[in-house]
This record gives sequence, C-alpha cells and structure tokens, in this order.
Amino acid sequence: MDMNNKVRIESDLLGEREIPVEKLYGVQTLRGIENFRISNFRLEQYPLFINALAYTKWGAAVANYTHGLLTKEQYEAIVGACREIIDGKHHDQFPVDMIQGGAGTTTNMNANEVICNRGLQLMGHQAGEYQYLQPNDHVNCSQSTNDAYPTAIHLGLYAKHLSLKPHLEELIRSLRKKSEEFAHILKMGRTQLEDAVPMSLGQTFGGFASILEEEIEYLDFAARQFLTINMGATAIGTGICSEPGYAEACVKAIADITGWDIQLTKDLVGATSDTSVMIGYSSALKRVAVKLNKIGNDIRLLASGPRCGLHEINVPAMQPGSSIMPGKVNPVIPEVLSQVCYKVMGNDLTVTLAGDAAQMELNAMEPVMAQCCFESCDLLINGMDTFRELCVDGITANEEECRNYIRNSIGIVTALNPVIGYKNSTKIAKEAMETGRGVYDLVLEHGILTKEDLDTILSPENMIKPVNLQHIKPLK
Repeated sequence: MDMNNKVRIESDLLGEREIPVEKLYGVQTLRGIENFRISNFRLEQYPLFINALAYTKWGAAVANYTHGLLTKEQYEAIVGACREIIDGKHHDQFPVDMIQGGAGTTTNMNANEVICNRGLQLMGHQAGEYQYLQPNDHVNCSQSTNDAYPTAIHLGLYAKHLSLKPHLEELIRSLRKKSEEFAHILKMGRTQLEDAVPMSLGQTFGGFASILEEEIEYLDFAARQFLTINMGATAIGTGICSEPGYAEACVKAIADITGWDIQLTKDLVGATSDTSVMIGYSSALKRVAVKLNKIGNDIRLLASGPRCGLHEINVPAMQPGSSIMPGKVNPVIPEVLSQVCYKVMGNDLTVTLAGDAAQMELNAMEPVMAQCCFESCDLLINGMDTFRELCVDGITANEEECRNYIRNSIGIVTALNPVIGYKNSTKIAKEAMETGRGVYDLVLEHGILTKEDLDTILSPENMIKPVNLQHIKPLK
C-alpha cells in the first residue's frame, strides 16, 4: 500500500496498476475507463441502473450466505455497501462508459469492486485488502456478467418505466383539460391537409389524449417482461459455478428486496442470449414517440401564421424566433419535442440491430441496448414535461378564426350529403369552388332545402357526432 503517493497497487491478469486511494473502484474498472472512451454517457448518470446492480448483488449475497459460501461478516459487509448505494451514496464511483465491449463485464466489475471496497471499509479494513473480501470470489460469487448484468438491466429499466409512466399520464391529463376547455369551439377537420368536415377543437385535443392513453397498456405489458430474470445462469445458462437451488434462492431474495413480482426464466440457456425484452420495451417507447411527434406537428400546423397560416390556436411565445426577422416567434417547444422523438426512434433502430447481433450463447451488444433504452426514457420524460409545461398548458384558441373557416368551407357540404344526395352535394361543392360563394347560400338559392332544415343540419351539435336526419327531405 503506497500511502505516500496516495495510491494503492492492484493487480489482475494483465499486471499491476496504481489506483487512487480515495477510489472505491479497482483495477478492472480502471482498465474499462481507459479502454472505453466512447461516449458522454457514464454509468454514474443512470442512478436507477446503479441501484439495480446493488439489488442484484444483494440478492446474490443472500443466496450465497444461505448456501454457506459467505461468512456472516462478508455477507453483512456486502449488504451494507449495497444499501448505501441504493440510498444514493457512492454513485460517483461508477465512471465507466455505458457503451463498452465485453458484454458488460466492465460494468459488472465496477459494481463488484465498489461494493467490495466499501464493504472492506465497513469491516474496518482498507480498500484493496482483498484477503478479507474479494470482488470476484465474494461479491461476484455464483455469478457471471452474463446473468448479473442483464438482470441489473431488467431491474433498472423496470424502475425507469415506473418513473416514466407518471410523466406520460400528466401530459394526458393536460390534453384532456384542453379538450374540455375547447369543447364548445367548432373548427374544420382536415385530411391530407385538405378541408374535410367540421369537428370541435375539443375533439382534436381529446384525440391527442386518447392515442397516448392507449400506449400506457403497451408500455406496462412490455415493462412487465423485465420482471423475468436469468440469475443463476452464470456463464451460458448451465449454472456452472453455482450451488443447486442458488438460482431460485437468489431470485426470491431479489423479489423480497425490491417488492416486485420477479420470476426466474424458464430456460436459462435460451434467456442468456435473448435480448428481446429490451427490444420490446424500446419498440413501445418508439410507439409513444411516433404519437408524440404527430401531436407536436399538428399543434405546429394549427398554430401556424399568424397571418398566413391556419392560426386556429396560439402556442405560448417562448423566445424571439429570428435573428433577422423582427417580430417572428417560432413554435420552439413542439420543434424540440419532434427532435426528442426522432432520437428515440433512432435509438430503437440501434436496439433492434444490436438485438439481432446475438451469437451462440450470448449477445455482446447489450451495453448499447441498455444505454439506448435508458436514454430514450430520459428523453421522453424531459420532452413530455417540457411540452406540457411550456406549450400545452398555455395553448389558447382563436375562436373567430375557427368560425370563419367553418363559414367559408366547402367541406360542410358533406354534412348535407345524407339528405340531399351525393349528386346535389357535388354540384353545390363544384359551384362553390368555381364562384367562391358559400355552400349555405347556394343550397338556399337552388331551393334544395328550406332555411330551417339547412340550419338544423349545419348546427354545431349535429355536425360533430352521428345524428338521425331521416325526417328532413330535400325540396328537389
């Protein structure tokens, strides 16, 4: 122990290295730091993943102590260190890049070394005094990276799902609130960016809310698959280097620690190379992103203008929109939401391609899959909160603009179609387009309906829902 230079010496297969004495990580973490300078995504930025690693190691320690593979002192030291990590301590000791070779070995060893060295301190020893507690032999006892790492990913992403879901639900509530606020405002619906038929502005926002509500069920289903884990598989699923009954005891311990309904996978060999659960959850996140992007783009279109666009709604003005055009204000919040969605969609492609890279008994590309899933959750949480707080909650309606579009629209002739027939409706629509005159006036001029019947058909309440008009007959 070289205390004068404030380092300790640790060794591994490749030789000796100096480790700063204040660091809880060890030589294998140091090699990972040096080897994988790939991204700006560090393990320390993902606290739920770090906590999941601690849950995994805690559960393994329970099973190993039960099977007589750890002394009581070693067991209590490991559990004590895990508890501290779960309480938010020592997260700065996880500096490794999330994207790494080795199928997650660097991350697994980072956890083993930090838990071991903090455990040593709790035992009254110095970090690095591995004769009392060892990262591989004790913290990683009965484990391989190939079961501990994917288990931690599953647990971490399930926790991340639980944190993401309330943000989605809050955005849905905001959209529902706008739906109620705008329920009385009639506007033109549009298909293929062309005039369609009338609807209420409230129905527009209600539609936004409902398509997102549908995604909660899909997200929940995909997330529940994370609760099946492969602990006890060890290297390839055969359970080599573990005691009989260890897998079941470990999974039960993790379930007891987390309070979640965690199950052992039915086939450890198959599960150890199978990353389809991450693929499924990433796909569910992509579905949310696709719908969020549609909503954001619709709001941009509805707010376009103010003089030469649709201008049916106003979005909050957040910043000047141009360095050269005075007075211009852009819809910057829906714009950033779209960029968030594109990133989530791109991450999903990465997850799919990496999932396709499984070979034989392992998928070595799990690290990038995990990083993408965690990042997509963070992006959606931040994107949805920003969209809700800085855009949706402040949207107002331009009622007069909406009313004018209805008044001047040719599309309202569709409401007349069940009564006057397709031929008459086409005739009126064509003449309206050619002359620029209104449908209402032309129907009366041609004597097709009485004014009373026309007003009944074109009343707001009859144009935005199914209605029985069989009692109304055309005059000709």
